Amino acid sequence: MIIAIDGYAGTGKSTTARGVAEVLGYLHINSGAMYRAAAWHLWQKGIRSVDMERLPEQMSDFLLRVERHHTEMILYVGEKRLGEELRRPEIGAFASEISAVPWLRERLIAEQRRLGEKGGVVMDGRDIGTVVFPHAELKVFMKAELTARVERRYRELLEKGISTTHAAIEQELRQRDWRDETRPISPLRQAPDAKVLDTTHLTIPEQIAIVVRWAEALIYAPSPS
Repeated sequence: MIIAIDGYAGTGKSTTARGVAEVLGYLHINSGAMYRAAAWHLWQKGIRSVDMERLPEQMSDFLLRVERHHTEMILYVGEKRLGEELRRPEIGAFASEISAVPWLRERLIAEQRRLGEKGGVVMDGRDIGTVVFPHAELKVFMKAELTARVERRYRELLEKGISTTHAAIEQELRQRDWRDETRPISPLRQAPDAKVLDTTHLTIPEQIAIVVRWAEALIYAPSPS
C-alpha cells in the first residue's frame, strides 16, 4: 500500500507520517526533506536566490543518496548525512522557493516514485496524492487553522533550540502557503478522493491513530468475491 499525505506546512504532516509508518512497519519518505536537502546544498555554496536558468549548473554536483534505517529514510548529500540542519527556517523557506523550479521537481519526483513504487510506504509532501502517486490507495489531506499551525511550529523550533517569534513564523507560513498554492508546477491541491484531516484541535497521537485506522480499514477490507 502507498499512503500519500499532503497538506499545509505546520499541520504535523511529517510527524504523523512518521508515526503511521512506525505502526504499520512501512518506510516513511519525507519528500519535503529532499527539497530541503537541495536548498541546503545551494545554501552551503552561498546561493540565496533562485536563478531558473543557472540552477541546473548550480546543482550539477548535487548527489542525493537515500538510505533506509528501520522505517525512516536517511538523506545524504555526497558523504554528508543531513539531519537537524534541514529543519532550520531559512532552509525551509528557500526549499519552498526552489521547489517551484520544474527541472528540480522532475528530478526529485522521479526519485520519489522510484523509492515508493513497490509500496509499503508513507510519503508526505504537497503533491504526493495529486502528482507523485495519484493512484495511492490512501490519500490524506491535512489542514489546520493558521494560529494552531504557528503555535505548533513555534514549539517545534524551540524544542530544537532555534530562537524565533510567533510573528516571524506566521509570516513564513503565509508566504509558503502562497507559493505552494500559486506555483505553476504541481501546486498544493487536495486530491478529489483524499480524506481530509483537520488537525487544529488534535494531538499528534490522535492524528496518527486516525490515519492508521483509515489505512487498516483498507488493508483488512474483505476482498471482492
